Amino acid sequence: TSAISLYSQSLMLAKAKEEWDQEIVDKQAEKERYLSERVTPLHTSGLSLSQLQDLCRELHEKVEIVDEERYDIEAKCNHNTREIKDLKIKVLDLRGKFKRPPLRRVRVSADAMLRALLGSKHKVSMDLRANLKSVKKEDTEKERPVEVGDWRKNVEAMSGMEGRKKMFDAAKSPTGQ
Repeated sequence: TSAISLYSQSLMLAKAKEEWDQEIVDKQAEKERYLSERVTPLHTSGLSLSQLQDLCRELHEKVEIVDEERYDIEAKCNHNTREIKDLKIKVLDLRGKFKRPPLRRVRVSADAMLRALLGSKHKVSMDLRANLKSVKKEDTEKERPVEVGDWRKNVEAMSGMEGRKKMFDAAKSPTGQ
């Protein structure tokens, strides 16, 4: 039985190869027929200069028409590929297997946030900035006295172990002295 199945498989392969070869020959013949139908041979012998120029103009017009068709087909193809890409992304979104994009910071007012959380029953507006402590600029400038002096004396005073001790003592004391 294995010999019979091997023989039948070899017959099927031989028939498939024969049909494939015939299909290639048919496609080549169809291509030649189509080209002979669409592309007529040029007869330029015996034509005057004006007739050759007219022939060139005709050929240029045909080339422009073909270029326009090619451009239109290319645009349709690009549109279709973009649409396919978008549909693939939608399919991935529906499956839930997609990469999450990085979150962006969105400015939302307190009223809009409460409205989103509580729904339409939120009528009261809250001013969150009203509870903040106000700081005057003048007070902060008065707190820090600016000492202007010779920087070399300060460096000499802080150098060595005595300077480190002074810095340690200054950090320990609550008044900073």
